[in-house]
Amino acid sequence: MGANDTERLREALLDLCSESGYKKLKLKHLLDTVPGLRERATRGEVLFGTVDTFLIWRLAGGRVHVTDVSNASRTLLFNIQTLQWDDELLGFFEIPRAMLPEIRPSSDPRGYGELRLPRGAAGIPLTGDLGDQQAATVGQVCFSPGEAKNTYGTGNFMLLNTGEDLVRSANGLLTTVCYQFAGKEDGPAKPVYALEGSIAVTGSAVQWLRDQLGIISGAAEVESLARQVDDNGGMYFVPAFSGLFAPYWRSDARGAIVGLSRFNTNAHLARATLESICYQSRDVIDAMAADSGVRLEVLKVDGGVTANELCMQLQADILGVPVSRPVVAETTALGAAYAAGLAVGFWAHTDELRENWNESQRWKPEWSDAKRAEGHAGWRKAVSRTLDWVEID
Repeated sequence: MGANDTERLREALLDLCSESGYKKLKLKHLLDTVPGLRERATRGEVLFGTVDTFLIWRLAGGRVHVTDVSNASRTLLFNIQTLQWDDELLGFFEIPRAMLPEIRPSSDPRGYGELRLPRGAAGIPLTGDLGDQQAATVGQVCFSPGEAKNTYGTGNFMLLNTGEDLVRSANGLLTTVCYQFAGKEDGPAKPVYALEGSIAVTGSAVQWLRDQLGIISGAAEVESLARQVDDNGGMYFVPAFSGLFAPYWRSDARGAIVGLSRFNTNAHLARATLESICYQSRDVIDAMAADSGVRLEVLKVDGGVTANELCMQLQADILGVPVSRPVVAETTALGAAYAAGLAVGFWAHTDELRENWNESQRWKPEWSDAKRAEGHAGWRKAVSRTLDWVEID
C-alpha cells in the first residue's frame, strides 16, 4: 500500500475502534478486559479462530489449529494479497500472532488433520474448508469471472467471481477471497477473489408481515397474497429496519412504506415486500457491474426464499436477466464437499463439477425495458425517503 492508502486504512480502523464500534471487535475486547488473557495468548496458551477453526480442532481431536483463506479474510487481521496474517493490522489491534491459526488453502490434499471420533474410524482426512457464502459460490459452480450467486435468507448475500484479479470496490461492496484450491505439486493454485454485497433485510421482511402486522400466518402465504394483484399499485416498501447495507451503508436509514393511496391493500404490501427483496439485489448487482465492468448474464440463486416462484419471477423481471435455481438447494454444504473432493481426487477438475450441477428451474424476464426502468426509478426514489431518518454520532 502507498502512504495515502495506509493513512486512510488507519483512519478507518480508528473510527471502527471508537467507543461506538469498540465492542464489535470481540477478540481485542477480550484481550483488553480479561485479566491475564493477553499474556497467555502471547505464550500460545490461548488460541483464536473462526467457527471452522474450532470445528476442525474438535474433529481432529485437538491436534490441529488451522483455517482457510476464505475464513481468514473475515477477521480484519488478514492480508488478502499476501494470504498471510498482516503485521500492520496485528500491531494496530494488538493481537498476538501466537494465538492465530495456520492459514491453508480451501482445498488441501495434505489435509487439515484426521477425523477422530470416539466410535468412528480414524485416519479419514479433513480436506475441505470454506466460509459460508464462499462455499455456496463453489456449490453453485461460479468458477469463471463474471459468474454470480445470490443466497436468499433472512438477509441476502451476493458474490461475484472476479477471478485472480483483486477488484477494489468503489461502490460499497466488500472485496474478499472466494476460494483457493489445491494446485499442482509445486503448491496451491492462485486465489480466486470475489466482490460481495450483503443485504440486511430480505426474507425477514416477510417474517415482519407475519409477526408484526399479522397479515399472513406463514411465510409461504405471502406468495398467494401477492398474486392477488398484478402490480404494487404504486407502493414501495424499503425494509431498512436497522439501516441499509450494501451498496448504501447508511445506518441513519429506517424502514418506509411510500406511495400509499386508499386503493392499496394487504396484497399490494405483500407484493411490494417481494419486490423489495429483488430491488435490493439489483442495487448490489448494479454496484458489481460498475466495479467489475462485467454485465451479469444469469443469476444463480439459492436459499429459502427461492421457493417463492413469484419472487424469483420478479427478480428476473427487475434484473432483466434469467434467474436459475439448482436441483441441490444446500449449496453451502455442497461447496464444502466439492472442495474436499477436489483435494482427494474424487473430482479431477472443476469442469466435472459443472457437469454435476443441474438446474431445477429458470425464470426469464417478462417486463419491458421501459417498465423495468420505471419500477427501478420508483424504488430509488423510495430509498431516498428513508435516509437521514435518525441522527448517528
